Amino acid sequence: MTQASPTSASVVDSPVLLDGYIPQIDLSLALTGDPDARAAVGRALDKACRTSGFFVLSGHGIDRGLIDRVLDATRRFFHVPLEQRRHLVAPPGDVTLRGLRLFHEGRVSTKGRDGASADGLATGLDSPPDLCELFTMNRAGEPGVPDTAELAEGAEVWTRPNRWPDLAGLEDFRPAWLEYYGELEHLALEVMRFFALGLELDEHYFDGLFDNHLTNLCANYYPPITTPPVDGQFRKFPHTDSGTLTILYQDEEGGLQVVDRSTGEWVDVPFIENSFVVNIGDLMAIWTNNRWVSTHHRILPPPPEKWDRERISMPFFHTPNWSAVIECLPSCTDAATPPAHEPVHSGEYLEYKVVGLTA
Repeated sequence: MTQASPTSASVVDSPVLLDGYIPQIDLSLALTGDPDARAAVGRALDKACRTSGFFVLSGHGIDRGLIDRVLDATRRFFHVPLEQRRHLVAPPGDVTLRGLRLFHEGRVSTKGRDGASADGLATGLDSPPDLCELFTMNRAGEPGVPDTAELAEGAEVWTRPNRWPDLAGLEDFRPAWLEYYGELEHLALEVMRFFALGLELDEHYFDGLFDNHLTNLCANYYPPITTPPVDGQFRKFPHTDSGTLTILYQDEEGGLQVVDRSTGEWVDVPFIENSFVVNIGDLMAIWTNNRWVSTHHRILPPPPEKWDRERISMPFFHTPNWSAVIECLPSCTDAATPPAHEPVHSGEYLEYKVVGLTA
């Protein structure tokens, strides 16, 4: 992508390439360090997070070749016969979700604490199984990451080793994923700094809350459909995300939808080549006192004429340090707008949100 000059007022004032409910925002100039461009991105993200909580990022600086390598290794992993991968299935009750999960093999409860829905839906009912396989890893437990003694009490489960594939022909899987994770980790921290600017805080306000973060990188594999979906069945059930933000690479097959909060209708999230879809999660809504919104989204099954096509998406669920306390930000409350939420601990909230997935 050709970058505009740092003196280009038009780009500095308007990093939004496509406006709308899910805007496309160009980071290329802001990532050069230009303060005016960074402030403009902060304002654009504030607007997007007040409306849909979704936006598309281009000019992010992550090498397309790396993305292709990760996708290729991931596709080859899911093409290995299931019986050769089944030993990687995460054990029941593992809140880290790391390893393989086979949602399409059985019903999945969406119930959480006290029978409430773990994903924020009001029904609290069981749903048909998602037509999906999921592979998950986390930085915690990898060599060089702080061990249990340096994590808060209660977070020890997160230091378990990742369940990497040990299959012939997939020797490149782990290094590609770890390199990609590192790039997304850097991008997520930059987005959090843009968030801080948009919220009229010091740019580095959030930095110390993510120096030992518990972010999962996942691959959602949606295999070709061989049996017609039942009523109410999705590739991914409607849900909100738990953390601060989710950075998603999705392929061109589509199916991702988000609720239009003004009409209640479902809106397609566009596929834009070499971009990332980003949405905020529940913790960001709590932090901002509902100034920003965590919005329900889902993945639809494709129409019958596309049942033979697979789909891959790779979400990076950015989550603060286990012990981080999420409470109303000083710029999001005043005498007329008192805090709407009790403070929550990042790690406890994460585990609460995933408890229904580990039943």
